[in-house]
Order: sequence, then structure tokens, then C-alpha cells
Amino acid sequence: VRLQVQNVEKPLYRGTFHCFQSIIRQESAFGLYKGIGSPMMGLTFINALVFGVQGNTLRALGKDTPLNQFLAGSAAGAIQCIICCPMELAKTRMQLQGTGEYKLKMKNYKNSLDCLIKIYRKEGLRGINRGMVSTFIRETPSFGFYFLTYDCMTRYLGCEAEDSYVIPKLLFSGGMSGIVSWLSTYPVDVIKSRLQADGVGGVTQYNGILDCVRKSYHEEGWRVFTRGLTSTLLRAFPVNAATFATVTVFLMYMRSEDDLRECEPGPVIQQPSSL
Repeated sequence: VRLQVQNVEKPLYRGTFHCFQSIIRQESAFGLYKGIGSPMMGLTFINALVFGVQGNTLRALGKDTPLNQFLAGSAAGAIQCIICCPMELAKTRMQLQGTGEYKLKMKNYKNSLDCLIKIYRKEGLRGINRGMVSTFIRETPSFGFYFLTYDCMTRYLGCEAEDSYVIPKLLFSGGMSGIVSWLSTYPVDVIKSRLQADGVGGVTQYNGILDCVRKSYHEEGWRVFTRGLTSTLLRAFPVNAATFATVTVFLMYMRSEDDLRECEPGPVIQQPSSL
């Protein structure tokens, strides 16, 4: 977020590693966890919603095909925006508070919940849902590629339940799914972050998505749409590897062997929804 929204004329960070060093030096290790309250409150519901909607949509579509995997994932991504957008708004505001051009400003928010309450009081529901359209544009295809990649990877690697290497294979498949999903829509994420950070310092720069795209490109060129990509991918692999592997293994062991034989079309471990 800090790399995505920093002022191009007075950049605070030269890249991912320099940003990491600067946060540790100036804010201690606790600076790396600014805004953690928001994801902790929202990610449980988001993942429950995503895997639940994806599984039910895939069953409703009838056949477990690559296209249906993409459509089911896209449906899940679209619906979870209801929680994702406010969560990321609070996270963004908390992560920027007290840094850069906002350093001299008073700390307006005590925590993520306080942030959302104050935004709601000042701007209403529209303020809480700032960046909703860009979040929807990002999440819908992104989750489609997310589940499609995982399905293709597990089939290709032959993730069999009896395989002694099934856990590493699931971790690798999940990690690659995360990378592909972020690469597919990353430029939209940059725009979303800028829109959600807009107005934090008291000055509003953008009138909407297209205005943000136009101004960002005019000021910084096409490279603006890749800002923060390295740190995002470094985060994406372990996070999504753990997520997919945990869900898959949990469902494998929580359901009886009879259920597994009935639901699995073959020896290959499918998406958690297919188990």
C-alpha cells in the first residue's frame, strides 16, 4: 500500500526492501503490523464466504470443467467484495496513518474498528464503501483465475490422498494460484489503493476510477500500475499456499471415506468444494 500510493515527486521508498528497512528503523517491528485488526476481523468471514459460494456455485453448474471453475470462483470473488472493500479501506487508512505527507497530521484512528466508525459518521455508507467498484473489478476475475489455477495445478501434479508428498504439492499449487490471481488484476489493485487513500491528508485528488487511471498514468507512466508488485507476490505465495492446503486437508480428514468416494470423480484431489 505504501509503495502504491507514495508521492512520486517525494518518494519515501526506493523499493520493497528499502520500504521494509525504513518501517523497521522508523516504526519498529510493530510498524509492519499496522492495520492488522481489519484483516483479522474480516478474513475469516471472507474465506468462509469465498469457499462456500465457490463450492455451491460449482455444484449448481453441474459439471466440474475449467470454465465452471472460473465462473464459480468469479461468483465467489464478486460476493465477498461486500466484506473485502470496507476491510481494505480500514487497513489502507491505518497503514498510511502517521507516514509521509500524513506524518504531521494528528492520528485520527485508534484502530481499524474506530477507523470505520469515524468514516461512517463523516461520510455514511458511501464512505465505508469507497473503492467498491474497483474492488469488484479486481476480485471478480481474480478469484476466477485463483480457483481455476488451483484446479489445474492439483490435476497436473497428481495430488493423490495417499501420496506422501501431497502436502508440498498442495502448498505449491495454492501458492501459484495466489500469484496468478494477483498478476491477473494487479493494476486495478493499485487504482483501488489510491482511491481508498485519497483524501486522507485532507485533499481529494481523484473524481473516480477513470480520473485516477488518467492522472496516475500522466504523472508516472505505465510503471505506476506495477508499484508494490514485488512485495505483493512475496506475500501472495505463502498466504495462499497455507489457505488452500489448510482448507483441502481439513475437508479431507473431516469427511468420511464414503463421502470422499462419493464426491470425488477420480483419484485426484479436486478443489475443496469438490471433495
